[in-house]
Amino acid sequence: MLDLTLAEMARGLTSGEFKSVDLVRGFLDRIQQRDADINSFITVTGDAALEQAEAADAARAKGNAGSLTGVPLALKDIFCTEGVLTTAASKMLANFVSPYNATVVEKLNSVGTISLGKTNMDEFAMGSSNENSFFGAVKNPWDHSLVPGGSSGGSAAAVAAGLVPAALGTDTGGSIRQPAAFCGITGLKPTYGRVSRYGIIAYASSLDQAGPFGRSAEDCALLLNAIAGHDGRDSTSVSRVVPDYTAELAQPLDGLKIGLPVEYFGDGLDAGVEQAVREAVKVYESLGAQVVDVSLPHTQLAVPAYYVIAPAEASSNLARYDGVRFGHRCDSPIDLEDLYKRSRGEGFGEEVKRRILMGTHTLSEGFYDAYYRKAQQVRRLIRQDFLDAFDKVDVLMGPAAPTPAFKLGEQADPVSMYLQDIYTIAINLAGIPGISVPAGFVDNRPVGLQILGPHFGESHLLNVAHVFQQHTDWHQRRPEQYQG
Repeated sequence: MLDLTLAEMARGLTSGEFKSVDLVRGFLDRIQQRDADINSFITVTGDAALEQAEAADAARAKGNAGSLTGVPLALKDIFCTEGVLTTAASKMLANFVSPYNATVVEKLNSVGTISLGKTNMDEFAMGSSNENSFFGAVKNPWDHSLVPGGSSGGSAAAVAAGLVPAALGTDTGGSIRQPAAFCGITGLKPTYGRVSRYGIIAYASSLDQAGPFGRSAEDCALLLNAIAGHDGRDSTSVSRVVPDYTAELAQPLDGLKIGLPVEYFGDGLDAGVEQAVREAVKVYESLGAQVVDVSLPHTQLAVPAYYVIAPAEASSNLARYDGVRFGHRCDSPIDLEDLYKRSRGEGFGEEVKRRILMGTHTLSEGFYDAYYRKAQQVRRLIRQDFLDAFDKVDVLMGPAAPTPAFKLGEQADPVSMYLQDIYTIAINLAGIPGISVPAGFVDNRPVGLQILGPHFGESHLLNVAHVFQQHTDWHQRRPEQYQG
């Protein structure tokens, strides 16, 4: 029962085939036995999870349960969770116990899901490999010498290793889709504003978006049903009716028009990744889809624009961590300036410091217009590229990452690491939804097919992904050492 998808577990709980307590105990045992190898969890909340499981079983016995009541999952350690250590994988917050719940956590609690704990990540969500954590790097379940992707690598690795059936992550520049691709699972970044950011520890406020990881598109649809919706506490949350994302999953794809951005298939793309993606597209053609080439002409500007905008917002958001109110505080400061300098210097890791410095520089007098304002103008052009493309096609397809998962420590140069996000960053700048689904392997390393849609087009994206998974078995593959 522990190897079922989230959707299958929900159906099994509803039918009475097994109980939530059995699921939770089983997964907690797996985490205890297996997580030492991959380091996917920062905090495991076993006692609380068992209490919630007992309550879920009691609710089902009384007929008061919903479809997800009693289903276990995990949360990236960036979601504030009342009474639970919430660290953002940083020394700065290594002792922070949140006094409140993020809206996403509230919503999951309200439908009866059970959190087994908080997963590891790149510090403050800054990274593409999950090597930038104060609590140590996360390893890829397919090969422990490989990275799982980032920044939501702990959530992706936990699902891939079967430690949880599903998990939540956040995506600022690809941090759900890239680790989903590297770990061979399904990961969805919703439209910006579709899911509340209230209670998510901020990296870049105009880019951050929460989303689900699962073994299948159906799993992601079920979780998106639970977490989507307007929130008055988040000024960027969109007031728009939330559809049932499972309602159209099985719709046929006859007449689907797929665009392949020519900029996504040029220099820098691994030949094996390209072959896997093109083979996946052929599956769609066999199902009645039409494929055409399209252009996103400002794609090459996405990475530099992102690495002006995101660090600038990070510089502002992380200014609150000063050793005064909460978080890490240096020992025996001699004055206020010493307190600020040493608390921040000791509390932040190297990548976070690098991005704060980059952002502070671009926002400084004399550089704002030259860098930040210009990057925002480029962002508008990138968004228009996607709008123009969706006038011609229903969805866009391409690789989620230019290579399969790389070796731990291999991408030591920050610029090389930043280029890992070349196919994902533009989607965040434009605010559109995207999903990565398993689509093959290169040397036993998973490959993800990225599918993109217009704003608030999640239902169609999930339908397109689900039908592909009904005709392929890539999403059913498991790392050999984590089977059973």
